[in-house]
Amino acid sequence: MTPFHLAFRVDDIESTRTFYAELLGCTTGREAPNWIDFDFFGHQISAHIGPRPETELTTLVAGKTVPLAHFGAVLGWDEWHALADRLRERTADFVLAPQHRFVGAPGEQATFFVRDPSGNALEFKAFRHAGAMFETGDAA
Repeated sequence: MTPFHLAFRVDDIESTRTFYAELLGCTTGREAPNWIDFDFFGHQISAHIGPRPETELTTLVAGKTVPLAHFGAVLGWDEWHALADRLRERTADFVLAPQHRFVGAPGEQATFFVRDPSGNALEFKAFRHAGAMFETGDAA
């Protein structure tokens, strides 16, 4: 898989470094006073200091309200559970607590949403069956 690059806004560099490097385990890359890069599960993300948006848009997924603007990573089943446990222990700011959805459907998955210190929403998911990421099934 070819890595992607994502730039996003944050309030400050140090709380961002603590969240992504210390809590999520991402290594840091280049940085300047107003931005920092991370190796986000094999992808490059760049956190840039900038103003917060005035409103947040949400959407419904499987009957749950989730932030419309979000990013994250698809992890292996065991890796996802280990990260969910670590975030529970550190009392992370969950938007949507760790759970399984679409149980029994082709795209059965484990998922949770968490916020970083700047309010950005991240989703972490894992599929019960490897390779099921793009299978169709009940998505209501």
